[in-house]
Amino acid sequence: MPSHTEAEAPSLAVTPSASPPHTHRAMNAPEWAFLLALSCVWGSSFFFNKILDAALPPFTIVLGRIGLAATALNLVLLARGKPLTRTAPWPQLAILGVLNCVLPFTLFAWAETHISSGMAAMLNATTPLFSVLLAHTLRHEKLTLRRAAGVASGLLGVAILIGPTALRGAAANLAGDLACIVASLSYAVAGQYGRRLRHLPALQVATGQLTAGTILLLPLAILADRIWTLPAPSADTWAALAGISLLCTALAYALFFRLTATAGPTNAMLVTFLLPLSALILGWLLLHEPVPTRTYPGMLLIGLGLAAIDGRALVFLRQKQGLLF
Repeated sequence: MPSHTEAEAPSLAVTPSASPPHTHRAMNAPEWAFLLALSCVWGSSFFFNKILDAALPPFTIVLGRIGLAATALNLVLLARGKPLTRTAPWPQLAILGVLNCVLPFTLFAWAETHISSGMAAMLNATTPLFSVLLAHTLRHEKLTLRRAAGVASGLLGVAILIGPTALRGAAANLAGDLACIVASLSYAVAGQYGRRLRHLPALQVATGQLTAGTILLLPLAILADRIWTLPAPSADTWAALAGISLLCTALAYALFFRLTATAGPTNAMLVTFLLPLSALILGWLLLHEPVPTRTYPGMLLIGLGLAAIDGRALVFLRQKQGLLF
């Protein structure tokens, strides 16, 4: 997702180069439908990860995910007559592929062997918090008092989500939580690094980073997971792999590009608010994952933090009620 608003499912580091600038306008009904669809698609990646973890090791899961998605997007570019060429900035795409795909996808896949899919999704919501801090550090965007308060609220929410019990003894759960936080930080770094590729069409950047990531991960997955020794995947495993690669990666990019082109990147960032909710519901309904009591205050604080960072809710309150902030 663009600039400082990435979410788990693959974050986009750039916005479409052909898109005109947008103001903070209200979205219409079709755009809201796209936003809800995108949140469900990206949120379901945590659900698919949980299923795949029972059958495949993390590197193999991620290799299948980005490999199939890269194949699908390369076919789309080929059909459009704009395939990737040797002149593409492959070193930069490779770095972006590691930061935006290989590292965070692997960390989330591994983390979900220790924690619930809903918890992983909620911890992923910290990505915008890290993005704001990085943008300030790199002098891309100034850290205002409002945004600093949002970051503080979000980090307090994360502390509540992890909970004191994890710090006292559940080492595996704590490791899973920390893996999700590192993955979210990786998305944030990718968002800032991706500014270097703003001159390229976003679909080419997405395809390039997935392609480069697949090439880099292939030998590691083969050696680390000893792929040739793994049992043949079942039909359910193939279905989950197709879902996480074609729906949660390739289709998610297409939906995001469509929404960004029509509603603008600022409106598209609202997916950050909805994604953890859809992942939590899927985990509860389909995987029967418990929802700890601390989830509610933790998620509320993260949501308030994201709202403060976004700022539009506060603008709305000032306009409608004359409140000062």
